[in-house]
Amino acid sequence: MKQLLIALAITLMSVSIFAQTPDERGYIVKVGDMAPDFEMPLTDGSTVKLSDLRGSVVMLQFTASWCGVCRKEMPHIEKEIWQAYKDKGLKVFGVDRDEPIEKALEMVEATGITYPMGLDDNADIFGLYADKKSGVTRNVLIDKEGKIIFLTRLFNKDEFAALVKRIGEEVNK
Repeated sequence: MKQLLIALAITLMSVSIFAQTPDERGYIVKVGDMAPDFEMPLTDGSTVKLSDLRGSVVMLQFTASWCGVCRKEMPHIEKEIWQAYKDKGLKVFGVDRDEPIEKALEMVEATGITYPMGLDDNADIFGLYADKKSGVTRNVLIDKEGKIIFLTRLFNKDEFAALVKRIGEEVNK
């Protein structure tokens, strides 16, 4: 009996470790997974909880002020995603990785974005989705039921165009 319990414990630990193994892009989640829930303070002083947004398509944009690729992508998110789909119910949140509010606000002003920016102290939210050792410039698209339906990494124009197309399809369902 003792050996059976030890074998079961080892199996459960192995499954848990395997589930957290990052893919080649650093993600520990995959398309089809339920999006890990979190609560996040926004730079305007309000708070958002992901599970409270069920019924809406949600895009999380993991970013940081020091990330040049993020800054390059943000105006495209603003124009081609946020401005194009916010009136159709899309929710977009920048998730600023491990920086003080002042840095996040400077980035918002410098990039000219108007979508909400959240603060991710200690990269705890980031760590629910990707290995904390991996980089930012990634987007997570979540459907109305809370499932992950699209993941991006870096700013690739073809991948970004596919993301925009998928958003259009989802908000028009």
